[in-house]
Amino acid sequence: MKICVIPIDNRPVCYNLIKDIADIDGNIELYMPDRKLLGDLTRNADTEKIFEWLKSLPPVDKIVIALDTTAYGGLIPSRRSNLSFEQIKEKTENLKEILLSKNAEIHAFSSIMRISNNNVNQEEKEYWKDYGTKIFNYSYNLHKDGHANTDVPKEILEDYLNTRKRNFEINKLYLEWQKQGIFKTLIFSKDDCAQYGLNVQEAQELEKLGGFTKTGADEIPLSLFARAINKKVKISPIFIEDDQKHLISNYEDISIEKSVLSQIELAGMEVSNEENADMVLIINNFRNNQGEIVMKKDTEPFNKILELPQKPYAIADVRFANGADNKFVEELFKDFSKNNIDDKTFYGYSAWNTSANTLGSLLCALKVKYMAKNYNEKAFKKLQLIRFSDDWAYQANVRQNLKTTKITDDMKLFESRLKEIFNTDFKAEYSFPWNRLFEIEVSIEFN
Repeated sequence: MKICVIPIDNRPVCYNLIKDIADIDGNIELYMPDRKLLGDLTRNADTEKIFEWLKSLPPVDKIVIALDTTAYGGLIPSRRSNLSFEQIKEKTENLKEILLSKNAEIHAFSSIMRISNNNVNQEEKEYWKDYGTKIFNYSYNLHKDGHANTDVPKEILEDYLNTRKRNFEINKLYLEWQKQGIFKTLIFSKDDCAQYGLNVQEAQELEKLGGFTKTGADEIPLSLFARAINKKVKISPIFIEDDQKHLISNYEDISIEKSVLSQIELAGMEVSNEENADMVLIINNFRNNQGEIVMKKDTEPFNKILELPQKPYAIADVRFANGADNKFVEELFKDFSKNNIDDKTFYGYSAWNTSANTLGSLLCALKVKYMAKNYNEKAFKKLQLIRFSDDWAYQANVRQNLKTTKITDDMKLFESRLKEIFNTDFKAEYSFPWNRLFEIEVSIEFN
């Protein structure tokens, strides 16, 4: 399969992860624009050069595209950009012409602008540091009650609402393209959701117009990558806390059960019972509430005996947001140490950020491995070492003791453990490409 992917930005989980998963199958030919052309925390993607790159692309079977990149310069610029609707529309029309010339199956997504409930402006417009929570409350109450009062200055509120309206109108334009048959799949993503809000209201309006909305964002290119592999894989989801699967994850607006089912559907798979399934998806879900170590939000950790199935399985560790459940990983490693890791049955682990992020990326990797025509065991092992290094070693442990983006020798302790568990020798390097503790880039080289 020849597939082109235009990521949402240049973060490791948005750029490197796609490459690492594609490497599992030597028959996949992956095309992505140079990483330096994509946006980061403070810089927009170079859309003109991305358009030039896309024009010169050799024939491919599938295209997966983050429309926020081509319209605004990335996910974060979609919230910050001051370009008018007409200026953005002109960009999208240029993209439309290029896509029509490619004669490829196109899977795309565009975000519904989020409303974060805080006064942090790192990924928002400058005024969010003073009015973010107030804008969130205004949005929540306006949707919930049909009216809302606020002391947010008029000019700031108008700017915010105009930005929302521009993005919403662009999304309606994409919906028209889908009706014209340009997209095989079109997803409208919603991240950092609450029960009410203008973003939730917009999602409902897009659904009434025939659009498909989904909780999540960063993982959606991976979900669409999996969907582009037009083969059904039967998945049997098994919840560790089966009586708690109705609970809602942090940063989401649907139950963890619905999140799992929608992710399986989006990845082009189907739900089955365990007996008839190709794969078991183990979900280490939470009781009462989802924890989050970095936010010091606790929850009841895993405290059961872990029994791994005899058939292929993968593990979505979502008991905590933004990192692994240490108790669960310890139990998993006990089994790995006792029985060794069976490459024929183990299809991956993930505990990346939100539940949607974890699920979407995990399902993509397991589908690529399961359907691989030229399987690369070394690439799969590398992917797992990166995930455990990031999600478990760093996010759930080392990050808590860091004050600056200077990695400590603490990671070496976890490296030794992973070398033992995976029975392999490797060299790891760590960096912070966005110069913040939220995401770390892990580079693995086998010795």
